[in-house]
This record gives sequence, structure tokens and C-alpha cells, in this order.
Amino acid sequence: MVSDGYYYALPLVGAGILIGWLTSPWWAMPALLLAFFFLWFFRDPERMIPDAIGAVVSPADGKVTGVSSTTANGRPQTRISIFLNVFNVHVNRSPIAGTITDVKYQKGKFMNAMSEASADENEHNVVSVQGEGSVVVFKQIAGLLARRIVFNRKVGDRVQRGERIGLIKFGSRVDVLLDPDAKVQIKVGDMVKGGSSVLAYLNVKELAIAGAGHTEQGAH
Repeated sequence: MVSDGYYYALPLVGAGILIGWLTSPWWAMPALLLAFFFLWFFRDPERMIPDAIGAVVSPADGKVTGVSSTTANGRPQTRISIFLNVFNVHVNRSPIAGTITDVKYQKGKFMNAMSEASADENEHNVVSVQGEGSVVVFKQIAGLLARRIVFNRKVGDRVQRGERIGLIKFGSRVDVLLDPDAKVQIKVGDMVKGGSSVLAYLNVKELAIAGAGHTEQGAH
């Protein structure tokens, strides 16, 4: 459970008890049900983290809404977009193991996170992680209901693949930017889980060469 759940739920529980005491238990139900929703929304389940070399895991639970080519800082990239509705787990996880090399937060609008323009115009936080011979960038993007992006790491921190690194409250979106030679494993419409679903594999060419070398050595 993320501590924010108690922040929202406890006042509602207190209000529900007070309302029930002053009036009737039935009048307390709306506040108590809303408190239960917040406790459920801020759940933080454990996940099995893949240990395959070069694996890029999803930073969040949700539905893949886009896999496309784009350009970032003058470089070609593959962008994977994942939409989180209010029923998804909203804890964010690092897509790879490595060192955080850049964090850029930008205030913005609160458009529908399904909109293409939301990636640039909405409130968002852009995080770069360098590891396994590559740099993976992921964006925490606020949606219509989200009003706060939480990121609890800083530049220079070392993170593990699938490690919890933040949260986007309520409906939102995450984008992952990869080098174009990454081998994408998912497609639009797929449902993914943060920390456990593999989005892609990095350094496909290098890994293939390394694998061939091991095979030849084994043959001798």
C-alpha cells in the first residue's frame, strides 16, 4: 500500500464515523466506500521482475495505446505509449537497471491522456536511465484527473530493473523511448503490468553476436 492511500482514506473514515454517529449508518456509507476505493487504488502489489539480459519492463500497469517511430533530441527513437485508467495500479517502476542521468519536470495542461498532444502539453516528468549499453527514457504524463506526479529518485541514483520509483495519481499515461534497434515484444492493445511485462529487448545485435560466440565456444 502506498502511504498516499491512508492520506486520502483516513479523513473519509473519520467523516463516515461522525456522520453515522450523528445520523444513521446508512448516511456514512458513501464516505466509507470512497475511503475503501482510495485504499484499493493506492495498492502496491509485488511483481516478478524478469532477469533476461537487455529486457525493458513496463514502467506501469495499463494498455498499450501506441508503438511508433519518433525523434527525440535529434535522434530516431521507438516510442511505446501505455494508458493507465483509474482501475490500474499507478505505482511506477524503472524499465531497466542503471543510473538516472536526467530528470526534467514540466508543468502543463491536464488533457485526456489518450490524446497524442498530451505527451508534450500535459504536466509530465521525463526520466533518463543509462544502463546495459543504452539510455532508456520514460515519461510520466498526467491525465484528466491526475494532478500530481510523484518521482522519488534523483540524478545519480542507481536503480534496479522493476524498482519502484514513483507514482502518478489517478488516470494517466507513460511513454517509453528506446533506440530504434530495440526488439519490441508488445503491440497496440496489449495489457501490461509494471515491472513484470517485457516491452522490448535492448542491444539486439550485440546480444545476438555474443550469443553466437557462446555457441561456437560450446561447440568446441
